[in-house]
Amino acid sequence: METLFRPLAIALRLALIAAAAAGQAYAQAAQSQGGQVETLWNCKDKDGRTVLTNQQADTAGKECRVVQQQRVTVVPAQRSPAKAASPQNFPKESASDRLSARGKQRNTLERELAQEESLLAEARRKLAEQESVRSGDERNYARVLERLQPFKDAIEVHTKNVDALKRELTNLYR
Repeated sequence: METLFRPLAIALRLALIAAAAAGQAYAQAAQSQGGQVETLWNCKDKDGRTVLTNQQADTAGKECRVVQQQRVTVVPAQRSPAKAASPQNFPKESASDRLSARGKQRNTLERELAQEESLLAEARRKLAEQESVRSGDERNYARVLERLQPFKDAIEVHTKNVDALKRELTNLYR
């Protein structure tokens, strides 16, 4: 049986060596033409482990075959022209325009803050109202807490919104 596979093994090794030599010749030819070649090798080491590499130094002492080879051309980036200055009559925002825009923004934020504070007060009132009510089917206190949870969640959301709006108002003139 060994004699049957021996010529096959020798032919396989010769084919691998020829493929590696052809890959190196291709790489050298491409480099001489000014490009680079990216080569990927599939190698087996002495222990039979398969390794994929693109580093030619990693192929030394291993049975390797070229899996993929492609020419990579690197084109240098073109410099972009200097940024053109804006024309003299280009519309610019004046200081009074900026001030009026900030004033409008402050008014909007204050209006939203007042609305959110009223929603928070309403949510607190509804929670207090629900806490005073106790129905007969809620013998377990966990059911009471479960019923009150949406009201507590609403209070938490409105509180966070009020805090965020206050933060935005303080950051407006920074």
